[in-house]
Amino acid sequence: MKVTVFGGSGFLGSHVCDKLVQAGHEVTSYDLKSSPWPQPGVRCVTGSILDEAAVAEAVAGADAVYNFAGIADIGEANGRPVDTARVNILGNTIILEACREANARRYVFASTVYVYSKSGGFYRCSKQACELYIETFLENYGLEYTILRYGSLYGPRADEKNAIYRFVKEALTEGRISYYGSPEALREYIHIEDAAQASVEILKPEYANQHIVLTGHQPMRVGDLLKMISEMLGRPIELVFNTEASSAHYEITPYSFNPRMGRKYAPPLHMDLGQGVLRVIEELYGQLHPDLDVRAGILVRK
Repeated sequence: MKVTVFGGSGFLGSHVCDKLVQAGHEVTSYDLKSSPWPQPGVRCVTGSILDEAAVAEAVAGADAVYNFAGIADIGEANGRPVDTARVNILGNTIILEACREANARRYVFASTVYVYSKSGGFYRCSKQACELYIETFLENYGLEYTILRYGSLYGPRADEKNAIYRFVKEALTEGRISYYGSPEALREYIHIEDAAQASVEILKPEYANQHIVLTGHQPMRVGDLLKMISEMLGRPIELVFNTEASSAHYEITPYSFNPRMGRKYAPPLHMDLGQGVLRVIEELYGQLHPDLDVRAGILVRK
């Protein structure tokens, strides 16, 4: 199958490209920047999703198209409402139209568990609008879709915008972790490789025109997660919770009543949260101490 991935150079998109290649698909990655993690078998194209001609060219001949592009950080979206509407909503519509013109068989969209919650600010608004456009393209033109509502992702290739990456980096470099919210807030973290594998599995016919929820299997309070990181590092870490600060994030659940419910996808095998966090610690420690290497959990000099 020929597949085009918009946002293929990003955290989630790059992992999905890897899994698509491993599954035997012919992959084109389209992004504003070249991928820091080039994968043999992936054709890379640089460009904006607002460039209609370039988008149409990237989609031509594709059987399936993924859209991971756009402004994905809640704080950034709240500070840039016009850009969020332009890039996320208009960009999504441009890709949808290109798919219609190219007779693509499936459109896969990265939404969020925030989409029908009371949290998420302008980011949530843009995802709601995108989902409605996608559903209407099916009604008007027969373009099949799968909407993936992702939870809290973590793992290799993350950056400062990712919560677990930020927690671990602060612990390693500052000896403290700050969190804007309550320690009782619940999250279902899902490892990026599990999410990417599920994102490929949903190309099967039974997932057409479905809203799929992709979250972790181990609900955990943020306070307990931070204590776990401290225990893994083997030294006391100062934990600072700013519970009075206003936040666009949910505390117990992102869900609120809405008729557009999603089915949760549960992969048969998944990364244990503790093991996943340990891998993040090892990766970040290696970046901070390039003279050391981690071999079977033991630090050795290169």
